[in-house]
Amino acid sequence: MVTMKTYLATFCKRLTPGRAAGGVRFDGPLSPNPTDTHQGEPMSDIRIKKLEERFVRYCTVDTQSDASSTATPSTACQLELSRMMVEELQAVGIDDAYLTDYGVVFGTVKGNITDRMVPTIAFVAHVDTAPSFHAEGVKPIVHHAWNGRAMVLPDDPAVVIDPDENPHLRDKKGEDIVTASGTTLLGADDKAGIAIIMGLIDHLNAHPEIPRGDIRICFTPDEEIGKGVSDALMADIHADFAYTLDGENPGDLVAETFSADKAEITIKGVSIHTCCAKDRLVNALYLASKIIEVLPKHRLSPESTEGRQGFIFVEGISGNAAEATLRLNLRDFELDGLKAQATLLQETCALVAKTEPRARITCTVRPEYRNMRYWLEDDMRPVEMAKKAYIDEGFIPHMLAFRGGTDGSIMTEKGIPTPNIFCGMQNPHGPMEWVSLQDMEKALLICARVVGYWGAAA
Repeated sequence: MVTMKTYLATFCKRLTPGRAAGGVRFDGPLSPNPTDTHQGEPMSDIRIKKLEERFVRYCTVDTQSDASSTATPSTACQLELSRMMVEELQAVGIDDAYLTDYGVVFGTVKGNITDRMVPTIAFVAHVDTAPSFHAEGVKPIVHHAWNGRAMVLPDDPAVVIDPDENPHLRDKKGEDIVTASGTTLLGADDKAGIAIIMGLIDHLNAHPEIPRGDIRICFTPDEEIGKGVSDALMADIHADFAYTLDGENPGDLVAETFSADKAEITIKGVSIHTCCAKDRLVNALYLASKIIEVLPKHRLSPESTEGRQGFIFVEGISGNAAEATLRLNLRDFELDGLKAQATLLQETCALVAKTEPRARITCTVRPEYRNMRYWLEDDMRPVEMAKKAYIDEGFIPHMLAFRGGTDGSIMTEKGIPTPNIFCGMQNPHGPMEWVSLQDMEKALLICARVVGYWGAAA
């Protein structure tokens, strides 16, 4: 029987000198362990090449989700990658891989511990890309051994990824950087997470000595529109704990996210031909713009806030002079802040309505997800296991209060504690998105340690 003490003695090494998370440098003495399965440049090269091959291939598949759709998943194109993932899981030995009728891919890496009960953990990533920017016809570019200079993207030379404007990129000279071509997003959010999980399976297959219980694999649709986690998924995942691979900087460990509500404002004006509109037309679009203008964007918008400050984000506007709809995202780390935002929105609508009594303005607010901290505080075991893995892989964990949400936010609320491990993506949801393959490898090795620590600690 493998004990925690034995496993840690075999697999833990001292922190390697270098730059850790958040710019903190940890200079510790080197103590290479000849039995450490994570060492050896050739093995690293193999992992990097496989991560590149998979990731680039996944990015070329259009998987953009659609918040306005009532289908499950919201777009049929997501299923192309999901079906591909079932085939690839089966090819690496996951015989039970399958695609559900609600668009989720499941599979199991079988455990190797038979003499005691071991928690089942899951690794989760999402197949969809954000609907906020172009995602069709993605052409990934791999900048091998990046030379440290600004990257001008060929399909739109006005799009330049400059290390002077991307602090994390400054440390990446010599690494393999993947970008899009300038006219689309890349899709590292979250296809980097999918590639990392597939690499983890390779690693576990190559190292049967790593003690483990069953490991569940889960690829979800529609995370970007808040519909990735359903009650059906929670019933089918069969896991005690989980980890999403869906974050930015190496070293970031997320056990706290925004709480989120979604608001929809409908403005009904008075429609009439412009030839006789004098004193009769009530333009819904004009009133919609008034509502946007009245909101305190100087202190309560994404572009004017940071850290633990919440915001109201005007996500979209649609309609015409007769009827218009505003879609807004409300975000705050605390429920009181979220409630205050909803009240402000209602008061703003009422104020604008008073300026034009003939219009009808309605505002509805519905819950989207909640801060995972509320539940993780009751069971920090998955967070502590991840912290240990970060440290033993050379990072000082940066406990990030994430200004967003993940599938893990909803999974945690529904009963499976699910913190988030970084996948290395940078500048997501736009044409300047990029990721380092070396950062992806670091996440892969952290996940491998997490698997072993759960198995040894049982």
